[in-house]
Amino acid sequence: MSDTAPEAQQSLESFGYKQELKRSMSTLDLVVYGLVFMVPIAPWAIFGVVYNAASGMVPLVYITGVVAMIFTALAYAQMSKAFPIAGSVFSYVGRGIHPTVGFFAGWAILLDYLLVPTLLYVFAASSMAGIFPDVPQWIWAVSFVIINTVINVLGIGSIKLANRVMLGIQLLFVVIFVVIAMVALSSGAIPGAEFSIAPVWDAEKVNPALIATALSIAVLSFLGFDGISTMAEESTGDRKSGGRAMIIALLVVAVLFIAQTWFASALAAGTIAFSDDDVNNAFFLLVAQAAGSGWATAFLAVNVVAVGIANAVAAQAATSRLLYSMSRDRRLPAFLSKVNSRQVPLAAILSVSAISLVLVLFFVGQIAVISSLVNFGALLGFLLLHVSVAVYYLGKKKSKNYLLHLVVPVIGFLIIGYVLLNADITAKVGGILWLVVGGVVYLIFARKSGGATGPLPEHATATAGEGGGEVAAR
Repeated sequence: MSDTAPEAQQSLESFGYKQELKRSMSTLDLVVYGLVFMVPIAPWAIFGVVYNAASGMVPLVYITGVVAMIFTALAYAQMSKAFPIAGSVFSYVGRGIHPTVGFFAGWAILLDYLLVPTLLYVFAASSMAGIFPDVPQWIWAVSFVIINTVINVLGIGSIKLANRVMLGIQLLFVVIFVVIAMVALSSGAIPGAEFSIAPVWDAEKVNPALIATALSIAVLSFLGFDGISTMAEESTGDRKSGGRAMIIALLVVAVLFIAQTWFASALAAGTIAFSDDDVNNAFFLLVAQAAGSGWATAFLAVNVVAVGIANAVAAQAATSRLLYSMSRDRRLPAFLSKVNSRQVPLAAILSVSAISLVLVLFFVGQIAVISSLVNFGALLGFLLLHVSVAVYYLGKKKSKNYLLHLVVPVIGFLIIGYVLLNADITAKVGGILWLVVGGVVYLIFARKSGGATGPLPEHATATAGEGGGEVAAR
């Protein structure tokens, strides 16, 4: 354990909580975790769809995305520094604005976190069906759930190891792809393919409608860096470690996204748009043209593993920590905050697995529906996060840093608000219904706890310093 770990533990205790989770995540581990959660090779699976929507300017989409999301990352950094605890927006909004608002922020992003593993399992199972068509998709989905549950139950050490291995494999294939693309472009293997600035900026094609479309796609492509905030109580770094890791991970993955899609766009050789038959496999078809079908199959297999195992392991870990935090604060059933001898929230992990199993069997083949609901939960949580930055720092702390505590959250709020307003109607209806259910849950647990919002007695410490005394005493 590093020298800063005792300091981090004292910081947690100042909010009235015991140190129950194992502190072993360095800043580098957090960055790796964030990268795995965002999936460095994520553009592969959606390249054709984004290419058609953006008139071939896929790198521009990701440039737009990182510029838009950096405001949300900065907001997370500010709140994670103020409240280095595992609840993410549940804790940030609850302590920054009010516990009731915090519950609904946590409940909203819980829709994202609960459905992300399901989305990943369904997507991976669908991809595996393309490789092994005779095997039912549900068998693949269930297999992925079991593998990821075992990794999470074994503890934070196994998660760290899995993250490193999976990230290494993905980065290796990023390098392989760049080499394949460079060889193909230099040898003329694909007629008309050439590297140019056009995929990044083509003045004849760029217009407000295209930028708006790119913004909506791009913002949703970077979801996942926020999961780092749920690892706060397992970090060995100082208060700024989580925020620093989020920003680094976001910028690194943006460079990887832009580089890969720039080369892929060059290989597309000026294609106007991919056909309906090719759009979902466009990236892999380009690899097949450049290097053969064998390499295309290898890339597809790596994509499946990255999504079905690496990404899903990170998502399940984040979800279980959010459930743990909300339960510990008396807003969900108490059993979800039970920690085992390996210092992981076992009940929460198993609950996420059980929910995923049920949802996977129900949602197999319905990727679009799950995606829309995931997006609604994340965006609403982000909106409330931006409000909490301004309320906490300007209102409660009387900060004079208007750039970070007013300008950044206002711009971030407007960007996320625009994307949310233009979300699919299914997402809006489903999201509103989820919030109604959340209202019922809130009333039930508020009544059970007698209105108390602090930690359950078994999770509380006698320490109650600055920022924690008020909560611990309630």
